[in-house]
Amino acid sequence: MRIFVPTDNGYLADEYSKHATGDDVYAGQPVKSFPISLSKIPKKTQTIALNLIDFDAVPVSGFPWIHWVAANFPGTTREITADVSRTNAIPHVHGRNSNAGSLIGNTDPAVFQNYTGPFPPNADHDYSLTVYALNTKLDLEDGFWLNDLLHQISGHVLDTATITLRGRV
Repeated sequence: MRIFVPTDNGYLADEYSKHATGDDVYAGQPVKSFPISLSKIPKKTQTIALNLIDFDAVPVSGFPWIHWVAANFPGTTREITADVSRTNAIPHVHGRNSNAGSLIGNTDPAVFQNYTGPFPPNADHDYSLTVYALNTKLDLEDGFWLNDLLHQISGHVLDTATITLRGRV
């Protein structure tokens, strides 16, 4: 499987990250998810899941920062459109990001249960986007955690692909 995300001079475009403005920001967070093109997906794929994690956040927060977790995109999906996290233009199940954790404690699902864009506080960060082609629909509901996804995909992964996206300070 292959993933492609358009970038701007090697960085995730401003509208999807820390430098977003206007309607692309909610409660101080960049909330417009970026588009993803998928190719070479296995023929028996029933659903697609993804996660976006900032491992460069460890020195800052003490743990990897989860920016986006989503599951049960139809297996026929080849283009995950921009802003799909808010619009649900392609029906899927929304997982929780790190804003929902007890250290942050955000209680607004519009922030903690959707995409929240890169917001590197100290330096440019690398963000790891992993997409999974699965042979089943997962038994998940909106508000699931990353570990729920990882437990449920066990034994169901047909293929996976990971790319690194840069976010600028």
